[in-house]
Order: sequence, then structure tokens, then C-alpha cells
Amino acid sequence: MSNITDFPLLVFAATLAVIWGSIRLGVILSSRFGTLQEDVRKDLETVQAAALTLLGLLIGFAFSMAVSRYEERKMYEEAEANAIGTEYVRADLLPAANGAKVRALLRDYLEQRMQFYVARDAQQARQINTRTTPLQMQLWSEVAGAAAVQATPMVALAVSGMNEVLDSRGNAVAARQNRLPSASWSLLAVVAVICALLLGFGVRGAQGERMLALVVPLTVALAFLLIADIDSPTSGVIRVIPENLAALSSSLSAR
Repeated sequence: MSNITDFPLLVFAATLAVIWGSIRLGVILSSRFGTLQEDVRKDLETVQAAALTLLGLLIGFAFSMAVSRYEERKMYEEAEANAIGTEYVRADLLPAANGAKVRALLRDYLEQRMQFYVARDAQQARQINTRTTPLQMQLWSEVAGAAAVQATPMVALAVSGMNEVLDSRGNAVAARQNRLPSASWSLLAVVAVICALLLGFGVRGAQGERMLALVVPLTVALAFLLIADIDSPTSGVIRVIPENLAALSSSLSAR
């Protein structure tokens, strides 16, 4: 099921509106309390600085988590290409009929895996997985059948390679589903709103209010946009491109 973090531009717009509204609410509350005494204002500035520091740390932590997940997806895409390419070569170790069938199935399997990485939504990815699962079963059936008839070390090597192919797909699917926890997004949102309220409450003059209403919402919204973009495997600009799988497909087509 999709959520708002699957749409980075929506995250940007929502964050911009909420932070701006929180600053305005802080300004309204400040006007009702009247001018703050100097010692109270100093305490407020200390609280503001602490809250903004916490927000900065949380944004940095969330960004680091998103980048690590993105790098993990890239790593598993490379691992898939290596596993498929190795097994394609090891198909020569199987009996001729089995080897030819395995190579043909691997070409179809490779095409499905490339489509998986360029899928733009979760439903499309599920459809690709539905088409890929029977191919996996056929691939395993071919190597298992060859091993049952001719249990040699060479055939066992091909069976081991097929196992790596199947495992690499499972790792890639798991990495795609490994997203930032919703609790992390909730904590980021709560702290950002509190910071905006505090900044609005402590604003001095109309010029300061205009500056806050422009800079703070835009800065926080851009940070949230970048995190959501990197964390989403299907939406946004920063996505894992199946370069290794595409290169393998080109090399196999040239044979």
C-alpha cells in the first residue's frame, strides 16, 4: 500500500504548508502573549537553538539511513548481474539440452529483472514478480533435473550458481522493501513542527516574520524532499538504474 513518502513532491508540498502554518500559528500565539521579557526571551532562544539542533541531527540521521538503503539496492543489483552472468556461463557444464534451456530461460529472467528495477509503482513491481516466479521454478527444475541424472561436480557447480541467482533476487526484493520506518518520519515531522512553532513564537517584527516564513519552510521541505526521493525505490529522480543488468543483457545479445 502506497503512502505519502512514495511521492517526494507531495512530501515537499505538505512539509512546506505545515511548517509555514506552524510558524504563522507561533506568531499568532506570540501576539496574544505580548512582548516577552528579556530573560524569558533568552530562555526561549536557548530552547529554539536546542530544538533546531535536534532537528538538524534527525534530518542528518534520516538522510544517512536513506543513503545506506539506496547503496544497498545498488549493491544487490550488481550482485544479481554477476550471479546471472556466472550461471549463464556455467550452463555449459550441464547436459546440452538442459544447458540450452537454462540459457534461454536466463535471458527471459534477465529481462524481467531489468523491468523490476525500472518499475514506477508497487503494483507494477508485483506484476513483474508474478511473472518472474515461474521462471525461477523452471530454472531450478532444469538444473535439478540435470543433477538427478548426472550428479557430477561440474553439474553441482551449476546447481550452486543457480542457487546464487535465486538468492540474489530475494535479497534485491528485500532491499527494495527496506524503507525508512514510519516512526522516523513521524518523529521528524513532530520535531519540525515544534521548531516552527518556537521560531514563530519568538519572531521579532514583520521583517523577521517574513524571513522565517520564507527560509525555514523551504529549507526543511527541501531536506524532506531529498530524503523521500532517495528512500523511494520507484518514485523521484534518484533511483537505482539497472546498469549492470543492462550491460549483461547487451553482452549476451552480442553472442
